[in-house]
Amino acid sequence: MRKRLVPFLRGLGNLWLVCGLAGGVAFLLERLLPGAAAKALTVAVLLLLYLAGSRWIEGRKAVELCAEGSLQGLGIGTVLGILLFASLMGILWLARVYRPEGLGRWEPLALALLSALAGAAFEEVVFRGFLFRLIAGLGGNWTALGLTSALFGLAHLGNPGATWWGSLAVGIEAGVLLGAAYAASDSLWLPIGIHAGWNFAEGPVFGMAVSGHEVRAAGWIGGQLQGPTILTGGAFGPEASIVAVVVCLLLATVYLRKMWCLPPTATFPNRPPE
Repeated sequence: MRKRLVPFLRGLGNLWLVCGLAGGVAFLLERLLPGAAAKALTVAVLLLLYLAGSRWIEGRKAVELCAEGSLQGLGIGTVLGILLFASLMGILWLARVYRPEGLGRWEPLALALLSALAGAAFEEVVFRGFLFRLIAGLGGNWTALGLTSALFGLAHLGNPGATWWGSLAVGIEAGVLLGAAYAASDSLWLPIGIHAGWNFAEGPVFGMAVSGHEVRAAGWIGGQLQGPTILTGGAFGPEASIVAVVVCLLLATVYLRKMWCLPPTATFPNRPPE
């Protein structure tokens, strides 16, 4: 048990240090640079701190952020996230709950995607890069999947329009999908891409509330949700829709099957430790 506890405590210390330093950098950059540039630089600093802390505090190589395959993982994940949310809206349209109202400006989408990637990278580093990995080192991947999914849902409980159902929905649809994608791919790049693609499609593309947060500008595809809350998600947005839970779990089964084939305590089984 001690062999597992020491790496866990080192990782926990690294978590607090990385998040504390990254938070301080974000505070300064937001006051010196425009929004998109500040977010991009903050994420770059966050990832560098994660890599450095993994090496010097935890005494390991952060293979989950390996440069090899990073663009492929991000690209595939982003496309999957966009298609996943578009599928959700397509189902709601067929159910006559979603009514599109025409196209708006597409020019802001590039910066919006950059912003979505930045936000997704921060959350994935914390919940999958740190918490999932550290819990898996103590109790295995399935324990880590359950606990981090619950924590991810609870973390959204304080958002505008949040309810216990909305928190549960996020924990199931996003926590399970992103955690399984992380474990099955041995990489943070895939879940970062899925997370970013989903948020990008939800807010900037379709103009829906993202985890309760209303988008500042109209989405590229204008539209309205009207119908029962169990389908629309209410004030929290489509993430609290039962349809979102089902759609995300369908994709999650692909990664859960890969997890099932892994050794129960394996972390990055397909990569060497150094």
